[in-house]
Amino acid sequence: MALVTESRTPARRAPGTERGRRGPDHGAWFLVLPALLPILVLSVGPLLYGILLAFTDAQSGRTEPTRWIGTLNFQDLLHDTLFWESFRIGLVWAVGVTVPQFLLALGLALLLNQNLRLRWLARALAIIPWAMPEVVVGVMWRLVYNTDAGILNETLRDLGLGNGHDWLSGLGTALPAVIVVGVWAGMPQTTVALLAGLQNTPRELHEAAAVDGAGAWRRFRTVTWPALRPIALAITALNLIWNFNSFALVYVLTNGGPGGRTRLPMLFAYEEAFRYGQFGYAAAMGCVMVAAISVLLAVFLAVRLKFGLKGGDEA
Repeated sequence: MALVTESRTPARRAPGTERGRRGPDHGAWFLVLPALLPILVLSVGPLLYGILLAFTDAQSGRTEPTRWIGTLNFQDLLHDTLFWESFRIGLVWAVGVTVPQFLLALGLALLLNQNLRLRWLARALAIIPWAMPEVVVGVMWRLVYNTDAGILNETLRDLGLGNGHDWLSGLGTALPAVIVVGVWAGMPQTTVALLAGLQNTPRELHEAAAVDGAGAWRRFRTVTWPALRPIALAITALNLIWNFNSFALVYVLTNGGPGGRTRLPMLFAYEEAFRYGQFGYAAAMGCVMVAAISVLLAVFLAVRLKFGLKGGDEA
């Protein structure tokens, strides 16, 4: 009689079965804690304290205890025309810097992606403004815009285009002059992001489109731009947020002048807090700006999700 022997080989488990039966890995929290703790202490903590401060009458130099006043600061803020004017200037500044910044960075990224001689040197020179602190950039451009000895006015005089202009003190030229500096200072980071996207685009797609007779513009529209679109959406949203929150560059260049023409919301809140000592009122301004940035992020995520779903459907 034949003996039937059972196989001792254990049955293979389905992938993920063993991992799925395990509980949550609490040890992973100890790995992320060193990175999470500074964020909680230096970002989340001050944010929550600032929100709490916005509902008080906190002021500098007062001997009476701080009182809870509810939404009184926000009610006063609704009727503060100076703040809403600074908010409008902040939106003009953010859009005025972000749009040309992206367009110029896109052109520069396309240029640096070509097989040019000394391309490594051109790429190194392109990121120099990004490596410079904003205070240094502000001081340097103040010298460029100097009325008497600035290189801009000297060039205009040599070309016979006038005797010079006070760019940073003129009511009509201060904001455009500061926007130019913002575009110059922030363009490298956008260029680097777009250049990374260009280098990740397969060259075979461009070669196939060229074989099919597609010109440069058609190749950009059908091959390059679809690959860059997610990166373009992300970097544009981040640039809008960073530019709206700008402080150091404009503070060094104009300190909000002349006549408040370059007073961004962050500068306005800074003056209320540290020049006039209205900490509670300035905290309310900060809450409004956080809310505005949250709306921008929500719009970005909605657009990003829409494009992501479209891409998934097309795939």
